[in-house]
Amino acid sequence: MNATLKDQPQLFGHPKGLFVLFLTEMWERFSYYGMRGLLSLYMASELVGDPRGPGLGWTDAEALKLYGWYTMLVYVMSIPGGLIADKLIGQKKSVLIGAIILCAGHGILAIDALWAFYTGLILVILGVGMLKPNISTMVGGLYEKNDIRRDKGFSIFYIGINTGSLLATTTVGLVVMKWGWHAGFGLAGIGMLFGLMVYLYGQKYLVHVGNKTSTEEMKDQVSLGNVFSELINSPKQLIIVVGLIILSIYYGGFVLEGIDHWGYAALFTFLSLVIGMLMIIYKNLRSQVEKDRFLVVLLSFFLVIVFWGAFEQAGGLMNLYTDNKTDRMLFGWEVPTIWFQSLNAGFIILFAVTVANYWAKRKLKNKEASSLFKMATGTIIMGLGFIFMVFAAREAEATGTSAMYWLVLAYFFHTIGELCSSPVSLSFVTKLAPLRYASLMMGLYFASTGLGNKVAGLLGENASEYSELTIFTGITIFTVLFGLGVIALLKPLKRLTHGAEDKEGTSHEEQEGFELADQ
Repeated sequence: MNATLKDQPQLFGHPKGLFVLFLTEMWERFSYYGMRGLLSLYMASELVGDPRGPGLGWTDAEALKLYGWYTMLVYVMSIPGGLIADKLIGQKKSVLIGAIILCAGHGILAIDALWAFYTGLILVILGVGMLKPNISTMVGGLYEKNDIRRDKGFSIFYIGINTGSLLATTTVGLVVMKWGWHAGFGLAGIGMLFGLMVYLYGQKYLVHVGNKTSTEEMKDQVSLGNVFSELINSPKQLIIVVGLIILSIYYGGFVLEGIDHWGYAALFTFLSLVIGMLMIIYKNLRSQVEKDRFLVVLLSFFLVIVFWGAFEQAGGLMNLYTDNKTDRMLFGWEVPTIWFQSLNAGFIILFAVTVANYWAKRKLKNKEASSLFKMATGTIIMGLGFIFMVFAAREAEATGTSAMYWLVLAYFFHTIGELCSSPVSLSFVTKLAPLRYASLMMGLYFASTGLGNKVAGLLGENASEYSELTIFTGITIFTVLFGLGVIALLKPLKRLTHGAEDKEGTSHEEQEGFELADQ
């Protein structure tokens, strides 16, 4: 394998396959973020009278409810997407299948019909689940394990992600203003079609990467099936899980109200199974060091949920707030709502290197720069960004609208917080997770990201009952206090990691890079 990797065609000092994956992911993110920026706006748009064309006419709460389910499922489906690649067909074929499904999904979304809307969303969820976790793995596979170019390769790859997002959120908004909602959905589909064409053309540069994993390479990995088999044979843990599942079905199916109550029953059942899996993993860990590190990883999942639960207001509540209550007139021209979604990607491109250099210099000076500290600091900074949304909401309550600069300041703080937290979170998990459980922990990381997105939708739903001012204030207070709490516990938590971040070269990590709402 190593010899073949060294023989790959090169471009600018990197394998040509990197740039194939760069362009594929760029267009995939173009399609995803273009559609994401429109989704909540389209659902909440009036059936008549909107210059962008008829929407679905839902209430804000109804729109944010579906938005929460959608963005959660996009990430949770990464778990079966990764398993299918690992066990059955390999990453390369999984990315191809995912790209084809995405083209179909975005294309169907361009049809002006309710059945097409739901069908398109389902296909996009399935397509992203197949493509997203596997294309990043392929980038790592282009390099040998100790290749010094590897981190730079990931940095180049994630520039593509944010370029795609920036292009989408600037162009799709103009298309919607000129030709309507479904033209915007159609443009997202055209972007994905470009990505598929690039991927097909570049197969000759991906011959040695993304193929089905051999049995020999997988022998040290513990599969999901193995864990559940052990759960069935562990009476105490099984009783707990069965009890939780019964409560989940009863509470979600018969106590909760609303059209999605059975959805909550399924979600709670899924979480019950996750709890059972975590109990079995903890039980089977071979040493106290592994058990201590595992507990710290679980805490990092809570940080991930809190961070994305607040951050993902960007595509939901903040997006609707921008559309309904922000004065978007600039020199006599109305700025498209979706353009504000581009601020995050633009700020990432402008400040990613600056933030990375700050942490590097801080570490050289022997100041606190651990992953947990970065994640907690990022959560605090992101939370402080909601102070500007509090000011905006107060201004809107007093005058009917608020100024655009509040949004710009909020997105700036959110981005700096993301740059502190997001690049290290996945890497931190892979440093501490036992190697034989690495794939399962990766899946749980994606699940925690999805849960954060669902929390974002729940918070947005409650804005109609408690007001945006209350929601933004609550998010600010909770995120700051949560981040400060983690920092207060930093010393004992670092002791529980047993120096995992101090042992260079012993981790099996992959750089995550900088991505919108994503890892």
